[in-house]
Amino acid sequence: MVWTKRIQQPEKSIELAEFIGIMIGDGNISKYQVKISLHHTNDLEYSRYVSNLIQKLFAIEPHIQKRPTRSVNDLVISRIELVRFLHSAGLPKGNKTHSQIDIPCWIKENPKFLIACIRGLVDTDGCVFDHSYISKGKRYTYKKLDFSSASEPLRKTVYTFFKELGMCPRFSSRNGVRLESKADLKAYFRVISSHNPKHLNRYAT
Repeated sequence: MVWTKRIQQPEKSIELAEFIGIMIGDGNISKYQVKISLHHTNDLEYSRYVSNLIQKLFAIEPHIQKRPTRSVNDLVISRIELVRFLHSAGLPKGNKTHSQIDIPCWIKENPKFLIACIRGLVDTDGCVFDHSYISKGKRYTYKKLDFSSASEPLRKTVYTFFKELGMCPRFSSRNGVRLESKADLKAYFRVISSHNPKHLNRYAT
């Protein structure tokens, strides 16, 4: 069934910019539906945050479709008005890789919006992980952050913004943009931060 009920249309804001980042990361827009797919256990707390954000922005409570065989929960909104609104905000319908998606210009033009959008991107398509190495018989471990996307324009945008913030990113294999030093990780979580408890916990431990 296609719902044609109108939605609350928010003004451009930090919250909307973050939601756009979430959509670019783990979202999908079809002709009649908006869907965000998150891991059913690792992102369970974060999915509650995203659900609350949707309700705040659009006054809609998403329907949750559990797909345990694929280890995901889908947050689904079947509203044509939301599809139209997000399309007008700069998000394409269909395959994001094929369209080589990038962050919309209205977000790039505002540093606060861009920070929020990249937070949404990394919260969905990024990871914090431990890197270990042995030197002179002693093991050392420190954190790294990696953001992955099949879209080259998007990777370049994230890379450039990290550079503008004084970080030293590098392009990694498998379509990644990586922060590797302790100083860069500290700067990332100070300036951009995260709303995904999974990332916060991995950085803190």
